[in-house]
This record gives sequence, C-alpha cells and structure tokens, in this order.
Amino acid sequence: MKSGKPGTPKFFLFLITGLACCLFTLPLHADIYMFVDQNGVTHFTNVPTSSDSEYRVYIKEKKRYEHARYAEKQFDPYIREAAELNGVSYPLLKAIIKAESDFNPRAVSKKGALGLRQLMPENVRRMNISDPFDPRENINGGARYFRKMLDRFKGKLSLSLAAYNAGPTTVERYDNRIPPYRETENYVEKVLRYYYNYKY
Repeated sequence: MKSGKPGTPKFFLFLITGLACCLFTLPLHADIYMFVDQNGVTHFTNVPTSSDSEYRVYIKEKKRYEHARYAEKQFDPYIREAAELNGVSYPLLKAIIKAESDFNPRAVSKKGALGLRQLMPENVRRMNISDPFDPRENINGGARYFRKMLDRFKGKLSLSLAAYNAGPTTVERYDNRIPPYRETENYVEKVLRYYYNYKY
C-alpha cells in the first residue's frame, strides 16, 4: 500500500493504519495486588475494582508478553526436583503447569489462583509457601499438594486431577467421580493430553 502525499485521503488512511498497528503491539502491563483482611487471610488479584481500596501493589511488572515470554523448558530443573522429592511423574507435573498457567510464573486467575501451579491462597498457606510467585516454591508446593490428592484418591489420576481443580471434597461429594462441571471435565482432559505428549 502506497502512503500517498501528505494531505491526501490515502495519506491519512496510511497514518491511521500505522498508529493502530503501534497501539495493538504495545506490551501489556500486569501488576499484582494484595491485601490482608481482618482474619489474616491474604488475597491476590491482578484486576482490583474501584471498590477494592484495600489492595496494594505486590508485584510491579514492567512488561508481559503473554505466551511468547515463557519457554516450556525454562522451569525443567525445578519440575524434576519436585517430581523426585514428591514421587510424582515429571511429565505429569509439567502437564499440570502447562494446563494451569502455560508456564507464566506471574499468572493470577479471576478466582485468585496464583503462579505456575495456580495455587489458591489457602493452599499457599497450607503448603507453607512464602512467595507463590517464586517458580521453585510454587512448583514444589504444588507438587506436595498434588501428592496429597494422589494419596487421598488412591493413585487414581483422573480423580486426583479433578480434586486439584475442583477440590477434594467436591470429588467425594460426587461419590468419587469427576464432578459434572464443564471446567473440571475439560481440565482433566487437557492435562491428560499434555501428559501423554510430554511422556511420549
């Protein structure tokens, strides 16, 4: 497309198109906010509303490149370490991280799940994780928690994954079957697919 001479309609169209391209390629910003409520419970979010005046910046992130920034092999040493320490398959742990955060250590879900393994704040406390955004801590804590799910559901992988996603009491409430929630069903299927790919 020719730019045209300054002052002509074709020139203005070229200028507007160029500006639009620049705007859409600007990097996104993803600060993470936190606050501790009166019961001592820590809450995290990356999208505080105007009514969430209690939130303060926890992590100031300059740039976020979504998927391109995080290489799949970046955290392999931590994943292997966690696999050995907790007796959980390395490809399985990696598959869970892929499904949960796509290897983004700063990920925060709408429900407040944190980091690579998307741990809920109560599980962060339960696993004694001091910084849920530290990759090594998050991976090890998540592996410890998943080991508990495997033990609780006698090594049944699909049920353990469903419990990791929807909570163990929810799985037990449905007579130790995968809860009939679309999100949980899709999650189990997704992790198993990634697990197969990493394993073979």
